[in-house]
Amino acid sequence: MDGPSIALIAVAILFVLLAARVPIGIALPTVSLGGIIALRGTRPAFGMLGSLPFDFAASWSLSAVPMFLLMGALTYHTGLTRSLYAAARLWFNPLPGGLAVASNFASAGFAAASGSSLATAAAMGRLAIPEMLSFGYNKGLATGTIAASGTLGAFIPPSIAFVLYGWYTQQPIGTLLVAGIVPGLITAVAYTAMIVIRCMLDPGLAPRAEIRGGLAEKLAALKDIWPLPLLIVCIVGSIFSGIATATEAGALGSSFALLIALATGRLTRETFVRSVMEAIETTASIFFIAIGAILLTRFLAMAGIPNLMGDLVASWELSTIAVILVMIVVYLVLGMFLDPIGIMLLTLPIFLPVFDGLGLDLIWIGVLVVKMIEVGLLTPPVGMNAFVVKNVVGDAVSLNQIFAGLGWFLVCEAVVIALLVAWPELSLWLPGVM
Repeated sequence: MDGPSIALIAVAILFVLLAARVPIGIALPTVSLGGIIALRGTRPAFGMLGSLPFDFAASWSLSAVPMFLLMGALTYHTGLTRSLYAAARLWFNPLPGGLAVASNFASAGFAAASGSSLATAAAMGRLAIPEMLSFGYNKGLATGTIAASGTLGAFIPPSIAFVLYGWYTQQPIGTLLVAGIVPGLITAVAYTAMIVIRCMLDPGLAPRAEIRGGLAEKLAALKDIWPLPLLIVCIVGSIFSGIATATEAGALGSSFALLIALATGRLTRETFVRSVMEAIETTASIFFIAIGAILLTRFLAMAGIPNLMGDLVASWELSTIAVILVMIVVYLVLGMFLDPIGIMLLTLPIFLPVFDGLGLDLIWIGVLVVKMIEVGLLTPPVGMNAFVVKNVVGDAVSLNQIFAGLGWFLVCEAVVIALLVAWPELSLWLPGVM
């Protein structure tokens, strides 16, 4: 049996395993290792398996992943999230749907400290959803706002998704982190505009919350969130200025988060241990999936799939837009069933040769890929952010109500994706002025 046939069978088995709910961190390396054995034999396959995990874990650029995760865990467990939401609700409450708008921008702010969509949705959900529901907010609007705004965690630096994409595609991680800022802000503004317009047209969606606070109270609330701007300056500023690489910026960010927690007296032994353990556990799960993705890449390369895909696309004579649309459809379908990091690392071995063959800018493609995997967090039946929010609210809101509340946010996402495809400069302008 030739290489492409073995690869086709292996990929089919992989999707069967995923459909059977086998964790992607187990399915990927198992199928890839089996494919390499079928192509080259047992000795080369296990020799590769013996050296690959160490080589991967020793990667300098990937050191940013545990650093960013630790920074996010420290800022959450030391109470920065609560201060951030308290300030946002004072400033944005006068707007129609003010608490939802406040949650949206507070999520964007927390994203700058966590780098994780799921962590952002979980942290903000515990704070904002009970308050919105207590003021009579529509259940779909309240939960949909938190689930959707959680995706901003992948665009506002730091971003674990961009770090992994940059490592895999050999693109500068600092450039990718900066490239996500404008799309992230556009998404936040689109969400806000939609919330305000809907609440103006239907005030019953979000009864006005009587939260008193004059200018003095608003300014006082800003004093409690000073660590966040410091962290943003530390990370983005060091990358912009060339003082630090993305990996070094991650180390600076986690170090500053630790120092801030100590300086404010919010750090206890319990919160420190919990933060470190969370960072270790999440890093381990991400690395396990990534090692499987590397095995898949090598297996597909041995089977001749990159050349085959390049020849196939060339024979179809597809335009760049057509290829991008195919990619979007694939990510939308996979996003309904798989976790975002798994989707990205599963598909890049197949898509990357096609993007290279067409000469596409891989920074722009990276923004589109991350945007699509984040949309997958919102789409049924396995929209992970929706399930995170469901876990927060318990029986107070049904899963169907959460997904229904996400409908208008998905419309916003469609508009933002169209803008990013039509104008690549939205992703490339800010890195270009660095």
